[in-house]
Amino acid sequence: MGSQARAGHDYQVMTHKYITPLVEHAGCVPLLVPTCCGLDDVEHYLDLADGLYLTGAGSNIDPALYGQSNLTPEKPQDLARDRVDLAMIKGALARGLPIFGICRGMQELNVALGGDLYQKVYCEEGMDDHREDGEASPDVQYGASHPVTLVAGSWLERLLGAPQIMVNSLHGQGIRRFGEGLAPLAHAEDGLVEAITMPSRSQFTLGVQWHPEWRARENPHSVRIFEAFGAACRQWLG
Repeated sequence: MGSQARAGHDYQVMTHKYITPLVEHAGCVPLLVPTCCGLDDVEHYLDLADGLYLTGAGSNIDPALYGQSNLTPEKPQDLARDRVDLAMIKGALARGLPIFGICRGMQELNVALGGDLYQKVYCEEGMDDHREDGEASPDVQYGASHPVTLVAGSWLERLLGAPQIMVNSLHGQGIRRFGEGLAPLAHAEDGLVEAITMPSRSQFTLGVQWHPEWRARENPHSVRIFEAFGAACRQWLG
């Protein structure tokens, strides 16, 4: 979700592709948290939640939050989302709530825990260009792009039942240095981190750099991920 402006009015939006698998496969009831109201009500929203779901977005995280100057001034930012989501992550971790972050959401989890990002993965030596073709149709943009290798013996490898899966790729940024307590679950062929978790915590914590929400019902790996998040939310609820 993210804040945008249209016809002179600010608004907040979540695309259906994020909501549908959350309902169909996770069995969850989504609650959209407004970011325009600041931090006063974060704890109240967490009181209502059985899990925290952090979606992707077209905006980048403010690099000042991880100690860097902005190398992509042409890209939109959403400072209100930055403030609220980082506070939500810290509150969810304190409560033991399950957390599932997609693309920007995975990066937010890393930044919230003190990690930082490559602002331009495509400019890093030895790294591939993970961005989508902006002129292509959504079907092409979200089509399978490259394989990721799951960390051997990890819970994600067991969940997905394969050492390697094909994923889509629609991001210009990625994890550089891990936040405290985070560890990799998957890597792209160039070594870029594609999934993360917190092995020292018992709560479900997963961030993925790809977009499993896209046509999730057609992808058994996506279905398993959303099912696992939903099961973790129900387990936390007790």
